[in-house]
Amino acid sequence: MGLDIGAARRQRGGNAMNTLFDGAIVDLKAFVPAKDPARSRRFYADLGFTLNWANDEIAEFQIGAFRFLLQSFHAPGHADNFMMSLTVADADAWWEHIQARDLVTKYPGIIARPPARQPWGLRVLMLSDPGGVLWHIVEQPKP
Repeated sequence: MGLDIGAARRQRGGNAMNTLFDGAIVDLKAFVPAKDPARSRRFYADLGFTLNWANDEIAEFQIGAFRFLLQSFHAPGHADNFMMSLTVADADAWWEHIQARDLVTKYPGIIARPPARQPWGLRVLMLSDPGGVLWHIVEQPKP
């Protein structure tokens, strides 16, 4: 017997794809490219991420309850346009943390820009990793 998405929609109302899998989805992680995996692993550890596990091809990093997979893969067009967004309570505290870790000196060529209000209204700190992946460290808007 096949999965009847229409029946799920009729029974629960709303969009079946939003209700069918309630509770069944347990994780979602991005595969982040790394030009020099060893250097990128050091960068993320220096930034404060925890290395959960690693092998020659991939490593899982975590901060708080959030994780991503750092992969031994680099295609310049892909990496140069790859972005991650991390929402934090205090972007200024993150900027101080980045400066205290001296990441710009340890990893020449990375981008590190202090928090600034963007045209779309959010305060964003820009930080790139050694492979060119751009992180938007976004301050959570205050109510």
